[in-house]
Amino acid sequence: MGGHRAGSIAVVGRPNVGKSTLLNRLVRERISITSAKPQTTRHAIRGVLSTEDCQYVFIDTPGFQRQNRGALNRIMNRSIADSVAGVDLVFLVVEAGRFGAQDAAVLERLTGETPVILVVNKIDRVRPRENLLPFLDTVSRQGRFAEIVPVCAATGENLDELLRAAAAHLPEGDCLLPEDTLTDRSERFLAAEFIREKLFRRLGDELPYGLTVTIERFEEKERLRRIAAAIIVEKPGHKPIVIGRGGAALKQVATEARADMERLFGTKVFLEVWVKVRGGWSEDERALKAFGY
Repeated sequence: MGGHRAGSIAVVGRPNVGKSTLLNRLVRERISITSAKPQTTRHAIRGVLSTEDCQYVFIDTPGFQRQNRGALNRIMNRSIADSVAGVDLVFLVVEAGRFGAQDAAVLERLTGETPVILVVNKIDRVRPRENLLPFLDTVSRQGRFAEIVPVCAATGENLDELLRAAAAHLPEGDCLLPEDTLTDRSERFLAAEFIREKLFRRLGDELPYGLTVTIERFEEKERLRRIAAAIIVEKPGHKPIVIGRGGAALKQVATEARADMERLFGTKVFLEVWVKVRGGWSEDERALKAFGY
């Protein structure tokens, strides 16, 4: 394969195909939040894997969808286009056994000369496994793919083959980032994301997606992080749902998020969390900008 290679890879697909799980598996650390709810990922997040022969800079993107035309969704869809522009390679992630209109809509946006590897995820759900072959044959005709690689991001199955395939399409050159880089996102950003993940996992069936998290104070010391976070909801009636009876729901969210922060940051974390109401924030361009969108 020649000398050392390095390049950027956009990971795209419709909502809930496992893009963030794939990124976390590839970089061997959980930096992109996941849940069973579509549109959990709202920001493009870079994750970096550096090996002896190659540096892969993966860009996890929000799931592209056209049904919701609100301001927040428009911003997320724009971030996909921005992420794909200028990359060396694209992973189009689809679900094994399923290639529908939403998948086709994402593929339509992948114009130009950038090679596309079709990543067929969740192959563990295909039983018997022989049933995967007709799907791979059918989906291969949907576009001009550089390669098609079936994987299971949840278990790590066949990810070595995916990395090999990706490296072959990256340019030769030195590392784009320092070898010890894990992500381009700050601890402050990751702290907010960990809290939002716990909210989505705990309250996804009760609350619409009209909530976000903002970090109001982040103090960094050698062995301690003091973090104050606000959970923003759109309606007064949402606030007691987030807090829970006697504050139990909010306490559980904070406890679980703090554990994730301490593991990733390698320090103790003192976390304060409260809930604020800001009506219509997800349709307010200024509010979205203030909240980091």
